[in-house]
Amino acid sequence: MARRSLSKLRDSLDQIESQSISDHTLPLTSIDLPAQQPRRYFDPEKLEQLVLSVKEHGILEPVLVRPYPGKPNQYELVAGERRYRAAQQLKLTEIPVVIRELTDTEALQLALIENLQREDLNPVEETEGILQLLSIRLNRGVADLPPLLHRLQHERKKSSNNVVGNPEIEAIESVFTSLGLMSWESFVNHRLPLLNLPDDILDALRQGKLAYTKAQAISRVKGDHQRQALLQATIQENFSLSQIRERIKAMQPKLDTTSPKAAVDSLYRRVIKAKLWEDPKKWKQAQALLEKLEALVPEE
Repeated sequence: MARRSLSKLRDSLDQIESQSISDHTLPLTSIDLPAQQPRRYFDPEKLEQLVLSVKEHGILEPVLVRPYPGKPNQYELVAGERRYRAAQQLKLTEIPVVIRELTDTEALQLALIENLQREDLNPVEETEGILQLLSIRLNRGVADLPPLLHRLQHERKKSSNNVVGNPEIEAIESVFTSLGLMSWESFVNHRLPLLNLPDDILDALRQGKLAYTKAQAISRVKGDHQRQALLQATIQENFSLSQIRERIKAMQPKLDTTSPKAAVDSLYRRVIKAKLWEDPKKWKQAQALLEKLEALVPEE
């Protein structure tokens, strides 16, 4: 059912995309933005490029709207917000549209799919958009989805039959197959952790100021002041990932070589804090060093 529903919505988008000339135009003043929007941030440079294109060639692809419930002659924008904003900047009075009768759920799904498949969403908005789409398909709250996805992934790894026939996993897989962006397991492993990043780093990601890999590295700095300083310096000077790691390494407390006991205690605390055993590669290296240390220490 989920796959058929998504396919139907995707077909609607394909029909709109192939319709280069719209049979309808509407005054901009008769179109309202929806309350729920997948996209919160628009890159000013890319929007300006679209404005210049619209100024020269006009709006080549109509936006999708639906009749606004309870408001005669008023419509709600479903898909095409960048084109709508460009028209506003150019002070156009009308815009080409395709009008569809859509329920609230269908309108939100179409808006999500249109953004996820066509627009250049940043990783945070893409993650939040996918969670919204899953929320609709599974009829669950967005806050319930991360623990559910982690639990289902854990069950799949443990189960010998790959959790065949689990309707929730089938619905989840149908969503990710229809989007064609990534597998749901990859989403759980690499995208959900984004939502746990500090707010200042999330804001930088939303605004396209920072790459995901750089955000992950900076988030490991524990002190708020140090992290914010490194974040600002990275944005202003466009530090590479290796430069970020060098600066993080320089922040680490140095071993007190004047006191052998203090040096050992400091190293012990750092090893415990780093949880090296959770990284198989690092733990293998640590074990090799421990064996050398054990060879130096007499047995009790």
